[in-house]
Parts: sequence; C-alpha cells; structure tokens
Amino acid sequence: MLNQQSTTYSELSIIVVSYNTREMTQECLQSIYTNVGGVSLEVIVVDNNSQDGTVEMLTAQFPQVHLVQNRENRGFAAANNQGLAVARGGYILLLNSDTIILGNVLVDSVRYLAGNPKTGGMGCQVLNSNRTIQATCSGFPTLLRLLIMTLALDRIPFCSILDTYLLRSWPRDNEREVEVISGCYLMVRREVIERIGGLDEQFFFFAEETDWCRRIQQADWKLMFIPLGNIIHHGGGSVKKLNYKRDVMLTAAIVRLHRKHGGMLSAVMVYLILMSFNISRAILWSFGALQNTNRRSRANYFINIVRSYRECWPH
Repeated sequence: MLNQQSTTYSELSIIVVSYNTREMTQECLQSIYTNVGGVSLEVIVVDNNSQDGTVEMLTAQFPQVHLVQNRENRGFAAANNQGLAVARGGYILLLNSDTIILGNVLVDSVRYLAGNPKTGGMGCQVLNSNRTIQATCSGFPTLLRLLIMTLALDRIPFCSILDTYLLRSWPRDNEREVEVISGCYLMVRREVIERIGGLDEQFFFFAEETDWCRRIQQADWKLMFIPLGNIIHHGGGSVKKLNYKRDVMLTAAIVRLHRKHGGMLSAVMVYLILMSFNISRAILWSFGALQNTNRRSRANYFINIVRSYRECWPH
C-alpha cells in the first residue's frame, strides 16, 4: 500500500527508475533540469541495485535528486511505487531513464492536465534516437486484437478498422483518447493515485503500465495522447541484453494481464494465440532463411522464443 500524503510541495514529481543505465540516466537528468521551464519540480530516482556506478554518479552530480537505493532489482512496478510513496507533486511523471526531455514538454504537459480535469493521464509525442516518430500508445491487447495481429490482418493497407491494437496507421501527430500510454512518459494527476493506488507489483517488467491504464479508465478518467511536445526515447536501455528473453517476458506479462482482468480461460486463450504467433513467425522466417541467409538471425529469434515458451506462463 502506498503511503499517500495529501500535502503537495511542488507542481511536478518525476520518477526515474534506473538499472545499469548510468550514462543514459545522467543524460536524462541533465535534460530535465535544462528544460524544466517554470515548473516547480522534484526528481526521484529509484535505483534497482545498479552495478555500473549509477549511484556514485547521482551522488556526485545530482545531489538535489531524491535517491532511493534498492539492494536488489525489484522491477519496474515496485520501484515506481517506491517513488510514488514519497512523491509530493500535484502531478507525477513516470519517465524512463533512457529518455531525453526536449523543449517545453514538461510545462506544457502540466498545463494541459491542469486545464483538463477529466483527463487522468497523458502521454506526449515520442521520438526514436534518429528523431523519427516512435509508435507509443496503443489499444488494450484484447483477445480479438491479438488474434488479428497473429493473422497479420492489422497490416492490410487502408483497413484501419482492424488496426485498433498497435495503431500502425496513426502518425501520432494529433490529439487522441487512447487506452494505453507507454510508461516511458506517462504523466498522471495525484488524484488518480489517491483513488486507484500504484502499479501492480505482480508485473515485474512489461504490462504494468497497461494494467495501470486499464484501472485508470475503469475509474472514469480519460487517457490522452497530446502532441504538445516531445521526448527522445532510445528504447531498451535496461533490456537490450535480454535478446529473445525480452519477448518471453512480454508474453508472460500479457498472459498475466489477461488472467487478472479476464480470468483463467482468457489467460489460456491468449497464451495459445501468442504461441501461434511465435510458431508461425519461426516457420516463416526459417523458410525465408533458405533463400536469404541474412534472415537466419530473425528465424533463430522466434525459434528461441518457442523453445522457451513454458516460461511465458506466469508463475
């Protein structure tokens, strides 16, 4: 249970979870303080037992940061909850350590939420490292949407009626109500946390923000994508080394999500649907590798997921 406090001391609390991302965390914090604008701010960094000198860097270069040190990697949800427990801002931003704040996005985000009291959370436009648009925000991964993705029906050109999960055809350049906002930049108002609580710590990594967004909407708040500014999200700062294990963890998280919100039958069905997705991709890429050896690595990627599929059922 979060230790919620009614008294606020700043407009905005930013929570950054770090795990062996020293250089990225340093760059992220520098961008925050460079582009804070006129917002009264507190920054909370929760470190999940980094072994790369992150804590020493924070202590030396950012003494104003509220640092929470863990003796083990507690995962993304639990670490963010530690930050939420001490946050004193009227608005709280979950921000990945592998991001860079650009321009006035912080102050404009605060102003948007202040002027739209029915909006519980919002996300901004996110850029890849090369400044192309990153496809953040999505629909909830329902059974039907996952089946459509498995059959690749959402890739049919000019058929947006089937593109309701990953929203591939949406250029992310207009205001839109969404079902899921990426946790790389998710700003919520304090009242949301006071009403629904923090993230579900059963989700160690992946899908925790999907679950949180679901609960925010169930409490009758809107979730909005607003292209009022942007950030850079390098992506995969803490999970690049996982290789195919990243998708194994993601699949397990989606199965857990359905077990929580839809029951055991829903969990079994999504487990089988995603198994079909990975088996079909392993077969297709393997056939492709017969013609082009450059496709072998992609084939092996899906083969390794299939071999590890028992791990995709959450414990």
